[in-house]
Amino acid sequence: MKTVTEYQATKINGYPGLGILILAIFADVAAIIAGIRTEDTTLLFIIIPLGIFWFIWMLGLFIVRPNEARVLVLFGKYIGTVRDAGFWWANPFAVKMKVSLRIRNFNSEKIKVNDIHGNPIEIAAVVVWHVVDSSRALFDVDNYEQFVALQAETAIRTLATEYPYDAQDGERSSLRGNQQEIADALKVMLQTRLEIAGVEVIESRLSHLAYSPEIAQAMLRRQQAQAIIAARKLIVEGAVGMVDQALKSLAEQHIVTLDEEKKATMVNNLLVALVSESQAQPVINTGSLY
Repeated sequence: MKTVTEYQATKINGYPGLGILILAIFADVAAIIAGIRTEDTTLLFIIIPLGIFWFIWMLGLFIVRPNEARVLVLFGKYIGTVRDAGFWWANPFAVKMKVSLRIRNFNSEKIKVNDIHGNPIEIAAVVVWHVVDSSRALFDVDNYEQFVALQAETAIRTLATEYPYDAQDGERSSLRGNQQEIADALKVMLQTRLEIAGVEVIESRLSHLAYSPEIAQAMLRRQQAQAIIAARKLIVEGAVGMVDQALKSLAEQHIVTLDEEKKATMVNNLLVALVSESQAQPVINTGSLY
């Protein structure tokens, strides 16, 4: 497909053009008045062409507001774009189509899709974008606003299928755990898709992310179980380190000499006291260790 690249259209300041229009109207009115007074029909050869001239000339005047562009099309051919804000005059036979260059937000609907593990999730995103090439926005796609909406939804669906909702091993990137990485990936994916429409993606990020209602409770229980397992693992690792440090301190400071059996008993007692979820109730031995 042949693309159209934006370029500057030929134009002049609108105020001199407005002056020419006023002079032409006054001249036409004066000729009409003179024709009525003198009843000279030959003045019609001046009145009619002059009227046609100022009417056509008036069609060339237009206003461009800030963050707006006018795309000029002459008999089906693109002849340039006017981006400079102000009052201008250009070819009166050209159609002057308005294109907004303002920054816009697109909020997608909540989409139900499966993540990379097949878990159904609900996901939505917000996309901040604006038009950077008015000619491509108008001529390369049918409706650039609808094009942005459809491509955004497609990109969100594709992104959701490439990542898990939550990483179980802690190493793989996930939708919930790596939000900035996901936002950057979504922006790159959208920019690639919207380049053809002359649209630049300024920012994109997830605005909603959740498990689907039918599995939300089951996934919540799984997350709780994973959290408990991770916590218990950390507690055990800490307890083992504390026991090891206690045995080394006793041996280095020659406080007491323990054989392997007593060491095993001591390790067992310390681990029970440190790892137990309930408060330990120590038993004080006032007799011999043996």
